[in-house]
Amino acid sequence: MTTATDTREVGPLLRSWRERRRFSQQELSNRSSVSTRHLSRVETGRAHPTPEMILHLADHLDVPLRERNRLLLAGGYAPQYRDRGLDDASLAPVMEGLRGLLDAHLPYPALLLDDYWDVVDSNAGVDTLLAGCAPELLEPPVNVVRLCLHPGGLAPRIGNFAEWASHLYHQLAHRAERTHDPRHLALADEAGHHLAGTRRTAPPGSPVLTLELTTDEGAPSRFFSTSARLTTPTDAALEGLHMETFLPADAATRRRFG
Repeated sequence: MTTATDTREVGPLLRSWRERRRFSQQELSNRSSVSTRHLSRVETGRAHPTPEMILHLADHLDVPLRERNRLLLAGGYAPQYRDRGLDDASLAPVMEGLRGLLDAHLPYPALLLDDYWDVVDSNAGVDTLLAGCAPELLEPPVNVVRLCLHPGGLAPRIGNFAEWASHLYHQLAHRAERTHDPRHLALADEAGHHLAGTRRTAPPGSPVLTLELTTDEGAPSRFFSTSARLTTPTDAALEGLHMETFLPADAATRRRFG
């Protein structure tokens, strides 16, 4: 995806990432062991950073891999991180392993999502949750944020919609703030539109926030969710992948799905 910042020089781009993280030059200096004088010279274009310096600063600024490639390009260097499609043969062992985890989670629902909450794959347990959703929302790519918040999706069947929607929106807004990716920002705007008039609430005092969902059979089910990411991705396509798994939060749900 091309953005308006792609044509900027590396110094101003690094400064913009520092400002997004709300770091002063002194704080970044303390974290990276790069002098404030050199940071200032890099940000103003008076010093040209090496690719090693760009990646060193990007690491301390928690810059996503795709944006690290853009920083390298802006500095006149070749990208370092591959960005292959998830169907690329070289990624097959990773994808097969993740799909095996989906199946291992049965009979409970589990989804593999990309960086934008689009469904990459899911297990058969998810089908029960999606019954009754508008067909157009189930056309690939299925976006789970849209599916949960849209009135034609799961929203009317979520018993604790205000709490669950607030949780989703917080996750999305945090991701958009971290990446400044136009797709994340647009999805956050769309989510805000669906939540207009909904009072966003903090979670209750229970140990975990549960999803309270009425299934197509009319019976309420309660789940808590876990999320897992790859901890050592070197391909930009894999960096955003995450697995969302749902576990029963009460005995009735366990019996219904077991």
